[in-house]
Amino acid sequence: MNKSVTKSFALKSLAKPVLVISLSCAALVSLQGCVAMFVGGAVVGTIAAIDRRTLGAQTEDKAILLKGESAIKRALSDAAHVNVTSYNRRVLLTGEVPDEAAKATAEREVRAVQGVTAVLNELVIGSASSISSRSNDALITTKIKASLVDTKGINESAFKVVTETGNVYLMGRVTQGEGTTAANVAAGVSGVKKVTKMFEYITEAELKALQTTKSKIDLNEEQK
Repeated sequence: MNKSVTKSFALKSLAKPVLVISLSCAALVSLQGCVAMFVGGAVVGTIAAIDRRTLGAQTEDKAILLKGESAIKRALSDAAHVNVTSYNRRVLLTGEVPDEAAKATAEREVRAVQGVTAVLNELVIGSASSISSRSNDALITTKIKASLVDTKGINESAFKVVTETGNVYLMGRVTQGEGTTAANVAAGVSGVKKVTKMFEYITEAELKALQTTKSKIDLNEEQK
């Protein structure tokens, strides 16, 4: 088995236990959603290393998430159910708000957060989704991620999957081909109503450059 095949197998093997944790988490989903927890730094460190965002962007995305959620909560209190997802400084807003004014307020608050480069406002006007609906969304997300892991030609870690009342949003830095494949996979998962692609497209040359950079990082880590 050559080195590239071994590395690919290792990444696929890593994704399996992570998804098992996510599946358990989906079963225990709360009002605010579910956060997968990993024991120790090995898994978290490896995931960060294979992410197509820079470490700086990953750190900023976490800060944008916290600041965005806090700003929206201050502005709208409990009048809305808003999920904030940040990927490479591009923010996706999903959930339910009581009226157009609240929808506009949520977007304005997030746009004011330092580092945000774009806001994709997918909020809908209506009552907040039920606990059972959110639990089902978490399960759909987990099933999509599992399906992506088993799909040849793409890397599951390159995609961010968000599900809201059966509507799926896909984010990530991917090629056109990867994006199309992932969207088709997601559309084939039971319970999915619609798939919306919100990708940041990169060329094959850019992907190759990213993979080369990651390989050098892996080599440096092995030599330590």
